[in-house]
Amino acid sequence: MAIRYTRPYDKILDELSGALATIPDCYETFEMSAEEWDELQPAERDVCIRTLADDLFYVLGSSPAAEAGSGKVEYDKAHHVIKVMSTPQLVHVVGLREQA
Repeated sequence: MAIRYTRPYDKILDELSGALATIPDCYETFEMSAEEWDELQPAERDVCIRTLADDLFYVLGSSPAAEAGSGKVEYDKAHHVIKVMSTPQLVHVVGLREQA
């Protein structure tokens, strides 16, 4: 199974990165402590999160769900979206199709 998309990959990755950044403890995916994460410069954090987004995109191509810190990421094939559950009250939906 692969993720099918028609939007430019960079735009998907930008949106997915933004959603992942809202997971309060996304740094745990990198096996980092809060202190280690706080020591990183904002640009370094951005690189880490973008790398995570890229990695999760490909993980979701073979598994319908993955964890990122305390958050969860799911590929909804039927609706052509990736859902990022940052907290129980916050869900981001990343569209994979170009809007007409």
